[in-house]
Amino acid sequence: MTIDEIAEAEFMPLTTILRAHAARRGAAVALADETRQVSWADLDALIDRVAAALQREGVAKDEPVAIAALNAVPTALAFLGAIRAGAVAAPLTSTASADTVLAMLADSGSRVLLLDKEMGDRIAGLPFPANVRRIALDDSDAGEPFSAWMAAPGAKPEERLPAPGDPFNIIYSSGTTGAPKGIVQSHKMRHEYARRTIVGGYDDDTCVICSTPLYSNTTLVSFLPTLTAGGKVVLMKKFDARGFLELSRRERVTHAMLVPVQYRRIMEVPDFDSFDLSSYRLKSSTSAPFPAWLKADVLKRWPGGLTDGYGMTEGGATSVLIAHANPDKLHTVGQPSPGHIMKIIDEDGNELPPGEVGEIVGHSPIMMNGYHGKDDKTREVEWFDAEGRRYIRHGDVGKFDEDGFLILMDRAKDMIISGGFNIFPTDLEAELTRQPAVREAAVVGVPSDKWGETPLAVVVLADKAADPAAILVEANSKLGKTQRISAIKVVDELPRSPIGKVLKRELRDRFGGNPIAPQGYVKP
Repeated sequence: MTIDEIAEAEFMPLTTILRAHAARRGAAVALADETRQVSWADLDALIDRVAAALQREGVAKDEPVAIAALNAVPTALAFLGAIRAGAVAAPLTSTASADTVLAMLADSGSRVLLLDKEMGDRIAGLPFPANVRRIALDDSDAGEPFSAWMAAPGAKPEERLPAPGDPFNIIYSSGTTGAPKGIVQSHKMRHEYARRTIVGGYDDDTCVICSTPLYSNTTLVSFLPTLTAGGKVVLMKKFDARGFLELSRRERVTHAMLVPVQYRRIMEVPDFDSFDLSSYRLKSSTSAPFPAWLKADVLKRWPGGLTDGYGMTEGGATSVLIAHANPDKLHTVGQPSPGHIMKIIDEDGNELPPGEVGEIVGHSPIMMNGYHGKDDKTREVEWFDAEGRRYIRHGDVGKFDEDGFLILMDRAKDMIISGGFNIFPTDLEAELTRQPAVREAAVVGVPSDKWGETPLAVVVLADKAADPAAILVEANSKLGKTQRISAIKVVDELPRSPIGKVLKRELRDRFGGNPIAPQGYVKP
């Protein structure tokens, strides 16, 4: 089976592809972490043993299997083994609170939880469902040892090949706007992701570092396509910028999917330019706003191309900016991918022409089946055009420029309405971070007796001696009258999700009092 055959196939089960690579590339390394490497032949055999054990436990076709652990080879084996068993991989957001993890476990309906010691320690002492069997992926006291639980060497599971629309995995939303929802993605959706990535240059010689958690779609859109293409995946348990650079140099990494905050931290490593990164072919980003100036710095100093992808775990449509080919469009997130349709609609659901600002909706081959067990929530994010075609509401506000490049304005929920005017926090954040003294900035709306809402800036200083009042005055001098920031607050770091999204809800909760004269604020 060749890469071209995989890319051209309308649908091909992942488990079939992995077997073919094992037969073709047996001794080559498929998967690695900080302590071990696994060949393609061994990967195939280990996945069989996990799948056979799950079937021995009575796990049925399309039944969810929960996984809650840091990145490591056993975590990947659990995920892939669940797929080969004909089950649905349900990686839980293991960095969430213990109560939230248990809520996700209950929502998934899984009767098996594969976890590590870190997660076992966090949920210790909390009520745990009696019908759920715990398997310790690291052979710790978190559960039954994984090495003993797996089926015997040479075991083969019953073959349960999926139909294209069958559920592949459940990805839980970040929960930044409330309780996490389980996003059900199909085998066909995953195959489409892989096809698109392979066309982008993944092959046998590809080596990818996965430095974000395997429960994140951001990670899976590089992890799964790399394996689909026959390449090598290197898992980082926890990201650190210098460690990433050292691993890149040692492993001769060719591709990486990173979130913008990771790029920023990597580029800030003092001796970044001393690392040999010449093996890189392409770097990608997604999941959070990627400032134009940072894209420019990556293009200038880091070999290989750069793309910035915009989309949702739920699907909808995806746009991609090929940054190295469009240096004058770094303020955008590119154009819709082939076969993807994006529209801009107003508050009443009417389509808007190019140049008009509104909510983004999208249709493509990579749309979720729906939210697990929440048909009402699924309907809330659906929009249908005049022909009855289904779209997913992205929840973001944007517009298309004259060349068809998408410009993101902000999350709809983060837009500030002050004195009847719409204010997009990203515009204000961009103005703040243009100042050398500001390392990071987030702007949120807080209550105002005069305006209803007013912008508050929360900043991390690059220069600790900088005067926050001067920063605010400088930013406001460049902003329109209706955009001006009312107050500024300095913090040591911004609250972020594990994949780098700023948790603005936490900032609103923390600083949501009237900003006219609260303690600790600096006013212009």
